[in-house]
Amino acid sequence: MEFEFLPKLPSSNLDDRTFTELVDECILRIPRYCPEWTDHNLSDPGITLIELFAWLTDQMLLRFNQVPRKNYVAFLELLGIRLHPPRPAQTALTFYLTSDLAETYTIAAGVEVATARAEQQEAIVFSTDRPLDIGKPQLRYFLTDRTAESMPQRLRDPVVNEWTHQSNGEWGGREQPLFDEQPQPGNCFYLVFDPDAPLDGNVLAITFKGAAGTPTGIDPNQPPRRWEAWDGEAWQPVLLREGDDATRGFSFHELEQQGNNPAQGADVILHMPSDWRVANFTTYSGRWLRCVLTAPGGEQRGYSSAPRIVSVAARSIGGTVPASQCTVVRNERLGISNGNPGQRFQLQSFPVLERREHEYILVEPPNGLAQRWQEVQDFADSTAQTRHYTLDSLTGTVQFGPLIREPNSLRYQTQMRARVQQFGLDDVTTADRHTEGLEHQYGTIPPAGADIKMVCYRTGGGRQGNVQAHTLQFLRAAIPYVERVTNHQPAYNGADAESLDQAVLRAPRLLRTRDRAVTAEDFETLTQQAGAVARVRCITPSDSGSAGTVRFLVVPQVNTDPIEQGQGISPQSLVLNPALRQQVLNYLDERRLLGVQVQLAEPDYVGVSVQSQVGLEPAYDHPQARQTILFNLRVALYRYLNPLTGGADGQGWEFGRPVYQSDIVALLQQTPGVRFIGPIVLFALRKQANGWEREAAPEPYIDPGALGLICSWTDSSLRSGHVVNLISR
Repeated sequence: MEFEFLPKLPSSNLDDRTFTELVDECILRIPRYCPEWTDHNLSDPGITLIELFAWLTDQMLLRFNQVPRKNYVAFLELLGIRLHPPRPAQTALTFYLTSDLAETYTIAAGVEVATARAEQQEAIVFSTDRPLDIGKPQLRYFLTDRTAESMPQRLRDPVVNEWTHQSNGEWGGREQPLFDEQPQPGNCFYLVFDPDAPLDGNVLAITFKGAAGTPTGIDPNQPPRRWEAWDGEAWQPVLLREGDDATRGFSFHELEQQGNNPAQGADVILHMPSDWRVANFTTYSGRWLRCVLTAPGGEQRGYSSAPRIVSVAARSIGGTVPASQCTVVRNERLGISNGNPGQRFQLQSFPVLERREHEYILVEPPNGLAQRWQEVQDFADSTAQTRHYTLDSLTGTVQFGPLIREPNSLRYQTQMRARVQQFGLDDVTTADRHTEGLEHQYGTIPPAGADIKMVCYRTGGGRQGNVQAHTLQFLRAAIPYVERVTNHQPAYNGADAESLDQAVLRAPRLLRTRDRAVTAEDFETLTQQAGAVARVRCITPSDSGSAGTVRFLVVPQVNTDPIEQGQGISPQSLVLNPALRQQVLNYLDERRLLGVQVQLAEPDYVGVSVQSQVGLEPAYDHPQARQTILFNLRVALYRYLNPLTGGADGQGWEFGRPVYQSDIVALLQQTPGVRFIGPIVLFALRKQANGWEREAAPEPYIDPGALGLICSWTDSSLRSGHVVNLISR
């Protein structure tokens, strides 16, 4: 390893003899030690042996004048630097029940769900992080409003004297319009549920029974409306896909034309937020859900008349819970203590993920009460009375407190034995007390015969856990009433264990920050240590315009395998999720200066789609080579135009740097077999209010802005992929 990043300080040359000087010195000594050897020409075998040993000596002197890598690693150990263990990927698992239940149903924490097992790869296992309560929703209010406000103030209760609650939970009566008679964008209705039922993260099926009437005038396949739930801070969308709305935008007339009876009802499947808080608006309290009419866009048509319903009912058919890529091991027996200091035990599974509160070691002494021991980073602050142990996350090695002896302890022990022989046993205690000051026990020793057990720990993690959506579908053990399970969103934040080279690069930054965030560089360094963060850009107060506030642009770590598969990485995979955001904020909160506020944000991602023409060398102009070169060119474009692997140095596209046509020309020319480059056309993809859109006209260069990053990915609906046409001359 070359430590090129370290400052080049002047150092003494302990032995400056060169190869030539060593050879000459040996030849000069020949007459003294071997006078009969008189032929010293270069063809003599003896001279060849001299040159060989001179070369070996020269190599030894070269290493003698350098600090070996092993010594540098030992210095890192003295500084307390440890390799970071792998980080588990995170996602949300949605469980669907066979039917709604009469009472609240709880799915325990630690349920394991896996991907399909392939021939060359083991299944990837995720475990739920907490219990999931699937409640029994009770609808309390049906309210309407002409405008959709963030904080509703002008609510109306049109069914207060018109509808009644049925024994089956249905609420209905005379038919009621959902919106104004002449519906306008912003018209909305609210469903308010009983706050006592545990409905956080539940999947609700809202059943609407419609009244036969005139057509609403909309396209049932593209209804202009949105479903939202209040999470305590904002209204969150809760309709995952249009196929979950069996009413097709309350098109009861169209359902009747298709042979369905609107009076039998149709369901809208909604996935509630994981934190669906209770709120009070005006005089109404509960958990709030609403449907809002939106302005028609594109080929959508607006409502010509208000749909009418005669009843509404709700039931829970499942729930969503956070999960991490890990396998949970419980009550693993490590062994029996022999009473000696510095004992080591080995966990059966490793690497071990970061420990939680309920993950610890239990020591059961013979004929005694079980004792809970505490994990520490090292024994520097441990005493002979503290129940401490260390756990190496990478190797799974558990160690208890060592006994450290000073160099003079052996001499005093010899004197103690001599006094015992000369003066008897009376002076043993005196000598023993004299020796005690030369031996230090760091951490209590488990009593001899004690049973040592790891109550719980998690193993797993790594980049392979960043699986795609709808791949976690297999329960490792059957759960009553659960019909199926899936992940509607891809997993994120999975990262491999830190390598030794990465730790070497981290050491100077660690010494510079001293685990305290003062400068912008300190904040960037500590933010990358806080979690699965690949890149970070700190915006100083002068840049953000707010004194006392430090703002970060964070790019999380994601699985980069899709790049090598010719698919790129979608900006949706680079979203700063709430779990990572809170993890980084908590880490920085312990290290920032008092009065400094920390804000996290995402960069302004701008997509790039490249269209180009490439001519090949005659030797490569055959079908097999054309297919290989075409794939390599696309992979090179996805790798280059990427926030994590892009740019000239391959460390990620630079913040605020535009992409020019000349950049693409220089990149494509590096591929073997390419003879010339034809016209290059760049199309930008920018995020709008309703999603990503590709610009219709090409641009000579694409500028992401001062706080932006370039990315590229494959999406057939957006035409975001790269198009490379091979031409022959």
